[in-house]
Amino acid sequence: MAKRKNAHHPKARSGMKKPDRRGAVRSKKEYDEKAEVQVSEEQIEHFANRITTFLRKANGRPVSRADLASKCRGKGQAAYLRALKKLITGGTIAERRSGYVYAEAAGMLRAVISRISRTFGFAKSESGETEYFIPGRELKGAMPGDVVLIQPTGERDGTPEAAVQTVIVPSTVQTSGMLIEDEGELRFLPDTLCRRTLEIENAADWLTHAGDKVLATVTKRGDRHSEHVVRVDVSLGSADSAKACSEALVTVSGVPTEFPPDVLAEAERLEAAGIPEDELRNRLDLRDPEDIIFTIDGWDAKDLDDAISIAKTDSGYRLGVHIADVSHYVTQDSLLDAEAISRGTSIYYADQVIPMLPKALSNGICSLHPDVDRLAFSALLELDKAGELRSWRFEKTVIRSAVKGVYREVNAILDGTASPELEEKYAAVKESLLLLNELRELRLAARKQRGAPSIEAEESAFQLDENGICTEIRPRTRAAGEELIEECMLLANEAAARLAKDAHLPFVYRVHAKPPEEKALRLAEVLNRLDIPHPALDDPKPKDYAQILANAADSPLKPAVHQIVLRSMSKADYETDPIGHFGLALADYTHFTSPIRRYPDLAIHRILTAHLEGRKLENARQFAHDAAIAGSSTEQRAMQLERDCDDRYRAEWAKQHIGEEAEGAVSGLTDFGIYVMLPNTAEGMIPLDSMPADEYTTDGFFTMHAAGSGRTFTLGMPVRIVITRADVNSGNIDFALAEA
Repeated sequence: MAKRKNAHHPKARSGMKKPDRRGAVRSKKEYDEKAEVQVSEEQIEHFANRITTFLRKANGRPVSRADLASKCRGKGQAAYLRALKKLITGGTIAERRSGYVYAEAAGMLRAVISRISRTFGFAKSESGETEYFIPGRELKGAMPGDVVLIQPTGERDGTPEAAVQTVIVPSTVQTSGMLIEDEGELRFLPDTLCRRTLEIENAADWLTHAGDKVLATVTKRGDRHSEHVVRVDVSLGSADSAKACSEALVTVSGVPTEFPPDVLAEAERLEAAGIPEDELRNRLDLRDPEDIIFTIDGWDAKDLDDAISIAKTDSGYRLGVHIADVSHYVTQDSLLDAEAISRGTSIYYADQVIPMLPKALSNGICSLHPDVDRLAFSALLELDKAGELRSWRFEKTVIRSAVKGVYREVNAILDGTASPELEEKYAAVKESLLLLNELRELRLAARKQRGAPSIEAEESAFQLDENGICTEIRPRTRAAGEELIEECMLLANEAAARLAKDAHLPFVYRVHAKPPEEKALRLAEVLNRLDIPHPALDDPKPKDYAQILANAADSPLKPAVHQIVLRSMSKADYETDPIGHFGLALADYTHFTSPIRRYPDLAIHRILTAHLEGRKLENARQFAHDAAIAGSSTEQRAMQLERDCDDRYRAEWAKQHIGEEAEGAVSGLTDFGIYVMLPNTAEGMIPLDSMPADEYTTDGFFTMHAAGSGRTFTLGMPVRIVITRADVNSGNIDFALAEA
C-alpha cells in the first residue's frame, strides 16, 4: 500500500520533491540556491556559450524552452539556469512567449530610458544617436535611467518606435509626485509614471504631509508603473508652490544644480589669475577708444558673452562680433570641460538660472563687463551695401566694452522715447546703434528675400514677488534692439560655418532638416481645412512656409497657423555634417556666439582656435561628434524642463485669479474640451463636462459643434472664459465659458 504524504511536512507544503539519486531538484528556487554553492563561473560560462551558439544559429527565430534545454543543458541543470539568467539580465538573449531569441539577431538593441510621461516614454540607443518612442503599455515599468533591451517596431510620425523587452540595469533615480489621501490611506501620485496612485512603504513617517510635493525612490518594481512601490525621501513644500514643483522637476530630470568642489576651485583659480600680460601681447588689441565695442542684453543678464562694434565703409559695413573666449579657460580634458559637456547648456525658467559654467567664469572672468579687459574670439565681417556677407576673418582678441546696453533702453533710443539720462548713457555708442539699426533693416529684408519663415512663438515673461510667487505673466516681446543683436549673431554664426566648411574641418553645425514629407502633406491638409491659401508642399522650400505665414497674417487664425507650421517642421539639432538650416534658409550655419551657456559653441571655439594656430585638435572628429550628440541631448532636456516649469508658474498665477473673467482665443479643440489661450500666454482647457448640456461633435482640432444650440467653436475664434481651477502640481488650468 502506498504511504500517504504528511500534509504538514514542509516539503509537502512547498510542493518540492526530494532530490533524486542524481541530485536533480524540481524547484527553480532550489536550483538557484544550490547553484550559489555548487556552480563555478567556468561552468556558467560554458553553458552561456552553448546557449548563445545555439540561439545564434536560429537567426533570430524563437527557440522553445524545451528545445533549448534539451540542446544545451545536459547534466548541469543549475549551471544552465544561472547562465540563462545571466544572459537574459545582461540583454544578450530575450525571453518571449514562444521561447528564447538571440537579441542582436532578432534586431533588438540596448538603450537607456531617457524620459517618460504618464502614457509614453523615450529610450536612446547606447550610442546616443537615435531616440525611440515607446508607448506606455510597452515600457514594462521601466524608469528613466534604466538600461533596457528594446525591440524596434517601426515609426510613428517619422519617429522610430520600440518596445522594451527587458530591464537590464535598473536605475535608482528619484521620481517626483504629490502625497494625497486616498480612501483613508496616504498614497503617492507620481508626476510622470502613471495616472494611478502608488503604495508608499514608509507612509507612517509622512502622515502629516498630505498635499506636499515630494521626491521618492521606487523600491519594488512591478511589470507596470502602477504596480511600483515607493519610499518617500524628502518633502519640498506645498504642491501649490510653483517653486517647489519646479525644484522637484529639476531634481528628477537629472540636471545637476550644484558644481563639485574641485570644479568650483578650478574656476575660482582661473578668475583669480586674471589675464597674463603675455596673453595680451599675443592677441589682436581692439581696446582703441576709436573702435567702440559694447554689449546689449536683458536688464538682469550677468553672463554677457557677446559684444558688437560697427563702422561704415566705402563698400558697406565692417561688423565686429566679439564673443567671450571661454575656450581659453575651459580647456580640453579639464574638470571644467567634463562638467560643461555633461550639462550641455544653461537652463532658464521663471527667475532661475542653472548655469553650464560656475559663476566665477560665467558671471566673472568670461563675462564681457564694461570698462574691464576681457579675452574674446572675434568674428570680423565685411558686408556690402545691401548687408550681405562678403568676407570674414576670425581673431583671438582683447577687448574693453564701453557700455552695458539693455534691450528696453536701446529700443527707447531707437524709437526716440529715451529720457535725457538714457541719452547720456548711450551718447558714446548712439552712432553705432543707428548704424546697427540700418543694418538690421537690410538684414530683415535679405531674410525675407531668401524666403526664411519668421515664426512667432508665444514665450512668457514671469514677474515674481519677494517669496518667489508668480504675480504677473506677459508675452515676451522683440523690438529693434533684440532684432539687431539677433542679426549680428546670425552673421557671425554663418561666417563660422562657412569657414569650417571651406577648410574641411571636423565641426559641429547647427542644422535644421527639411520637413519630412508626411508632415508637409499633413500641413497642407490642415491648411486646406482652415481655408488658408498655400503653395504646393510636396517638395517644400523655406519660402513656401514664409508664404503660408504671410497668407495668415491678417487672419484671426494667425497664432494657430504659426503653431501648426512650427509643429510641422523638423527639430533643429547639432550634427557634424553641414546639411543647412531650413528655418533660416541658410546653407551654412552653426552656433558660435554663446560659449558661456552652450557647449557646442565652446566646442566650435576650440576647433577654430586650433585651426587658426595651424595645429590639429587631438581626436577632432570624435570630439565634434561627442559635442554634437551631447548638445542635442542636453538641449532637448533643457527645453522640456523649461516648458514644464513654466507651466507650473502659469498655474500659480491662475490660482490667484479663480473666478475672474478674461478674453482669450481658441487654441485647440478635442473630444474632451476646448483649449483657450489668454493674451498673457497662459493656456487652459474648458472641459466638455463643464459646458452647457448638449450634444457636441468635434473634428479633433478645428471645430466643435453643439447640435442643440447650434453654436460652433472654431480654432482662433475669440471666447470669453472664467478661470475655475488651477493645479500647480500638474501645471493644468481649467476654464469655463463665461455667461453671455
